[in-house]
Amino acid sequence: MKPFKSPQSLPLVQLINWIFRPLDFLEECASKYGDMFNLRLMGLPPFTVVSNPQGIEEILSVDAQKFDVGRTNNLAGSLLGDNSLVLLDGVTHRRQRKLMMPPFHGEKVKSYAQTICQITQQVAHRWQEKQTFVAQKAMQDITFETILHVVFGLSEGERYQQIKPSLIELLDLTGSPLKASVIFLPFLQQDLGEWSPWGKVVRRKCKIYELMQAEIDERRASPELSGNDVLTLMMSARDEAGEGLSDIELKDQMMTLLVAGHETTATALSWAFYWIHKIPEVKQKLLAELDGFADLDDPLAIARLPYLTAVCNETLRINPVVITAFMRLAKSPIEVMGYQFAPGTILTPTTYLTHYREDIYPEPKKFRPERFLERQYSPYEFLPFGGGNRRCIGYALALLEMKLVLATVLTRYDLTLASDRPVVPTRRGATIAPNNGVPLILQGKRDRKIQEQLSTIQ
Repeated sequence: MKPFKSPQSLPLVQLINWIFRPLDFLEECASKYGDMFNLRLMGLPPFTVVSNPQGIEEILSVDAQKFDVGRTNNLAGSLLGDNSLVLLDGVTHRRQRKLMMPPFHGEKVKSYAQTICQITQQVAHRWQEKQTFVAQKAMQDITFETILHVVFGLSEGERYQQIKPSLIELLDLTGSPLKASVIFLPFLQQDLGEWSPWGKVVRRKCKIYELMQAEIDERRASPELSGNDVLTLMMSARDEAGEGLSDIELKDQMMTLLVAGHETTATALSWAFYWIHKIPEVKQKLLAELDGFADLDDPLAIARLPYLTAVCNETLRINPVVITAFMRLAKSPIEVMGYQFAPGTILTPTTYLTHYREDIYPEPKKFRPERFLERQYSPYEFLPFGGGNRRCIGYALALLEMKLVLATVLTRYDLTLASDRPVVPTRRGATIAPNNGVPLILQGKRDRKIQEQLSTIQ
């Protein structure tokens, strides 16, 4: 079989494209080279991009022991810590993932529902009528309060007041394509003092770790202060040998949850508000479903509403927050779509290109939630949270939060876009976010009873 074609531009040029125009770059490569091609980014190992669901299935469904994943994420270690779940492989990864799983699944996730609704109402209450606010910032307020409450059980107090601005400042330090360069260029990760770009990252991270350590110490000294949050559950979790997580393991995992669980969900929600208010028919259908629902005090029933679910899924399809699944480093020879790959090859399923395939999603650049009501997509066709043994550990919480925030806001407030100009995706750290944050105007509050009467008359 002939080798597949790949871009021949210089690694520096490919890196610049990857940082500053990643979506256009991927689309251009897919148009020229098809379902599989190699990328060579300066300073990073070459990797093979795969966008065909058959190839993605062959990568994600094989024995996980055939790949290492953590080693391909080593650039994140300086931000998330060496013990972060995303940097681990093998036995260590399985152990820590198992210890972290219980707070993010089943009944435990359901118990967070009321908290999410309450936090959303508290943040939305601060919006001023006829005034513009930025969806990205508002959603960050909601998701950050939620993650602090869910992960740390913190909603007030001195430690809460300190950790919130520290983390926001840390994320903002990689919040533009230029600033994000420090993630992809290791030689920029030099602490040249408190005013240097990486020096600022290092100091913000140290401050956050100090606050987390103080919280851990306090709970170890006074177990009665512990609550029903993720940190409490993880501190008490034990593996088969009766061992728990060390303090540094706890801090690195908490940092991972704070960064990944806050920023990504806020960005997805910002995109959702954009599309809902960009397309009147979508907003009308969604409000009709929400207004026709009898019990808005039952968050879990709201989360099962079909059109609301379809809107969230279509948002994650058309604007995946992360454009690739985790890279897989082959530990032994492997065949994908008839091609043989040697050990050491890095294979990368690409979420973005897969979500834009015409053969799976007709008119892929059109926002159409109905497609998720018309058919079921396989986990190799729709993969906003990655897949295999590396599927995002918090995906259930993220989906629940998206649905409840949208339902809580849309049933109570009448919003419009502040501008008709199209919103452009742009790099924000390792994620892809709306370039302007999606400015919205609060036109007024909605009276649900009146809306119900109007829908009955119509």
